[in-house]
Amino acid sequence: MNTIKINPSDNVAVAIIPLKAGETIQIEGKTITLNNDVPAGHKILLTDLAEGKDVIKYGYPIGHLKESHKKGDFICHDHIKTNLSGLLDYEYHPVSKNELTNPAYTEWFPKEQLTFHGYRRKNGEVGIRNEVWIVPTVGCVNGIVNQLAGLLTHELLNPQSELNQKLPADVERLRIIAFPHNYGCSQLSDDHENTRKILRDLVLHPNAGAVLVVGLGCENNQPDKFEELLGDYDKERIRFMISQKVEGDEMEEGMKILRELYAIAAKDKRETIPLSELRVGLKCGGSDGFSGITANPLLGVFSDFIVSQGGTTVLTEVPEMFGAETILMNRCETPELFQKTVHLVNDFKQYFLSHGEPVGENPSPGNKAGGISTLEEKALGCTQKCGKSAVRGVLPYGERLSVKGLNLLSAPGNDLVASTALAASGCHIVLFTTGRGTPFGTFVPTLKVSTNSTLFAHKPTWIDFNAGTIVEGELMIEVFRSFVQKVIQIASGELTWNERKNYQEIAIFKNGVTL
Repeated sequence: MNTIKINPSDNVAVAIIPLKAGETIQIEGKTITLNNDVPAGHKILLTDLAEGKDVIKYGYPIGHLKESHKKGDFICHDHIKTNLSGLLDYEYHPVSKNELTNPAYTEWFPKEQLTFHGYRRKNGEVGIRNEVWIVPTVGCVNGIVNQLAGLLTHELLNPQSELNQKLPADVERLRIIAFPHNYGCSQLSDDHENTRKILRDLVLHPNAGAVLVVGLGCENNQPDKFEELLGDYDKERIRFMISQKVEGDEMEEGMKILRELYAIAAKDKRETIPLSELRVGLKCGGSDGFSGITANPLLGVFSDFIVSQGGTTVLTEVPEMFGAETILMNRCETPELFQKTVHLVNDFKQYFLSHGEPVGENPSPGNKAGGISTLEEKALGCTQKCGKSAVRGVLPYGERLSVKGLNLLSAPGNDLVASTALAASGCHIVLFTTGRGTPFGTFVPTLKVSTNSTLFAHKPTWIDFNAGTIVEGELMIEVFRSFVQKVIQIASGELTWNERKNYQEIAIFKNGVTL
């Protein structure tokens, strides 16, 4: 098979491998001769189509032709214009319960309740990591938190260090991670609150066994007010150090606190946890023409599976819902959730318009090179990551999960900003599909899933799982089963590539004035 037609109503097919002009393809028993070379992942027109007519992929319009084209023509971003416009009025047309599950998948889901090995925290929450985190309230102390993390890590590498001598020989050695950022001061209104919320979510995240919060003392994000934002937190495992108030060397004081925190967290043990307590973020980046055929549908099946097990998945990247938003809106369980989703979409459109930017300013150069021509095409592939389950929750940026099942989260499409927002909402892990590849990771394990086998072979120390075999003939059910086991292994302690390479960062969404 050298091409695939995704939906019966499509008027384009996708090249599975690079094809040459003059070659023929077979689509639904018909022979089509190619008029141009076609790179893998790109589109081939299956019928003559006039200027202004819609190009159909995934069963939906992905834009319209700028000029007439013939059957067998190569079609890319140069030939298609988006149909997207500004703010829209939407009507709620809820889908039937039968449409919220795919009967073909139900037999794949194990009847028994699956488990992983995680850490049960004092407040009842569960973590899949037990790390010591150092979190600055303001960017002014980034140097301090980075140096503290380096000093403690170096100390633990020395078997003769005082800390190692005090720890039992069989205690698991924990990772120490600092999370520098640029904010916490010189911000106003929503930007200031967004920073405080994301940092709060980071400090309270159950993947941390202990946290040292480092402040300066004169910043807008005042440490005492930030401490109030944490609510009733575990004061044994979350400590504060205000650098301006430390008499003498803040490094010495910081190391003293960190040694105490480390000794407490090092006693924690993994226990058996039902999969219903796993919270999973769904993200894509560097998408290509295979994203909506392989990796994103795989995540969709997995999302439905986790929800069927009583667990939670979260979809974000609101600008990359534009063009597929009604699919999500009509899967909302209630009219109230529908209205929240309408606001989720239109508020982000207004954000674009308020800056004088068109709502369809997407995809990226890498997306286009990989075969994606318009934002609608990208969105129709992107939203497949959340499967067919009902939408049960809609979250503003920086808010934490409170409802199990599929949730939608307000955040932009930027990879690190969106992944940080997913983790901050309470997700234990981010599943990240990519056709172009990326090494990054946020503050929770960021499991990379390649859309094609070429990327998996080219970047074996970036990619954790290859979904490209789906287009090569491996059955979705077999890939899905392997993927479930991979996620359980990661949740139970196996490190992702971004963790092995210490690529763990945060990025906070900013919109307004910097003082």
